[in-house]
Amino acid sequence: MEDSAVAGGVAGGSATVTAVAPAQFRSLMSTFPSGVAIVTTSDLDGRPWGMTCSSVCSVAVEPATLLVCLRGGSPTLAAMLRRSTFAVNLLHAHARAAADLFASGTPHRFDLARWSADQEAAGPHLSDDAHAVADCRISRTVDVGDHTVVFGEVYRVRNPVAADRSPLLYGLRTYSSWSVV
Repeated sequence: MEDSAVAGGVAGGSATVTAVAPAQFRSLMSTFPSGVAIVTTSDLDGRPWGMTCSSVCSVAVEPATLLVCLRGGSPTLAAMLRRSTFAVNLLHAHARAAADLFASGTPHRFDLARWSADQEAAGPHLSDDAHAVADCRISRTVDVGDHTVVFGEVYRVRNPVAADRSPLLYGLRTYSSWSVV
């Protein structure tokens, strides 16, 4: 991949460029499928928080680090920042209902989903819906536009017993999956 498209198409230049419209950017990104996760945490009183997230990315193997991007005004983000931990529940192909529930903003979503959290958990584990869960400690945050990028050092990985290990994917504004052979 070349770096010649830096600074508005002028390598090393300082040309002024205008960002594309939000609708155009959303349309572009809808053509890039990604896995679906539910990011969870608990506030300092133990109340669970969580939201559907497709902005999850591995960053480094040593130390094991991933990132998630959450909307700046998200109550889940606020609880994560206060507690300094979060869990990333990677959803399996049959967890679309959970993805929709945690994307909906339903206030009592944890009353509608089965979850657990032991003493070492960074946030609730959605064992019926996740094929893998990463427990993370926040190592850094970066504000970008209306979102916050949260870097998490993974200190534990769990693989709940799931009937289907195929990941849930989202792209072209629809859910899909592929089979694990």
